[in-house]
Amino acid sequence: MKKIVSFLCLILCTFIWGTTFIAQDTGMDNIGPFTFNSVRFFVGFLAVAPFVFLFERKKINKEIKNKKNQFYRLIFPVGVFLFLGCIFQQVSLLYTDVANSAFFTIFYVLMVPLIAYFLFSEKIHWSIWPSVLACVVGGYLLSDISNASIRYGDTLVLIGALFWALHIIYIGKIINEFDLPFFIALIQNLIVAALSFILVIMFEEFNFSKIKLETVEILYAGILSGGAAFALQLFGQKNISAAPAAIVMSLEGVIAAISAWIILNQFLGLNNIIGCLLILGGILLSQLAPIYERNYK
Repeated sequence: MKKIVSFLCLILCTFIWGTTFIAQDTGMDNIGPFTFNSVRFFVGFLAVAPFVFLFERKKINKEIKNKKNQFYRLIFPVGVFLFLGCIFQQVSLLYTDVANSAFFTIFYVLMVPLIAYFLFSEKIHWSIWPSVLACVVGGYLLSDISNASIRYGDTLVLIGALFWALHIIYIGKIINEFDLPFFIALIQNLIVAALSFILVIMFEEFNFSKIKLETVEILYAGILSGGAAFALQLFGQKNISAAPAAIVMSLEGVIAAISAWIILNQFLGLNNIIGCLLILGGILLSQLAPIYERNYK
């Protein structure tokens, strides 16, 4: 039952992330990518804070009292990897379209099991590998890449995908050690907002009047993606290991493509639909194969 709830949390998280690509793209009409990220994650911080106060305030000290060093060793890379993944993804949208950004982002689905297996010696169920292949091929068909040359923006997303993969792995580690999903979400939002603000000071102008023009996009990306979705990710990864969790979350590429079709009028052709089905098939295989083997062997 716990695994089903976690799976549903990841699905909802993925839906929010997929639709947030649209907000991220249209939210830079008047402000730069660093400003958007800084304000977005500060809003996410504010959105999560009441839940920390209501549900976790009394158990924070109990959870980390004797393991403070371990908590800091995990929360810092969690925040930094999220910051780097978001920055590369956000900047990429200046140079490439939503479909390509969504496709190259889900390359974390390939990177997570490789990193987990080779660097952390984690056991990987056989179903992960064909599932990864299905998701990568599906993402390719979803993206409508017209030629073999990878554009500058696509390269940025690929670099960002490495940090998304590391973020997913470290989220799995910290949530298994500390049962504080809202507090972890709160701190990682604060780290990303602060680091992004440093880039704003260095490279952009912090203009409140221009920020106000992107209020809807910032609130959507901040409250739902920065707040709710990352909390849901933590709840999801509590009972699902990093590699299958990454495959489930790769569904964001499908959601992003469908959202772009509905909102931005980007056409979905036959290849796109086949890509969606491949990703869905990969997700189902990664989740159902281990359950089938446990029950019938």
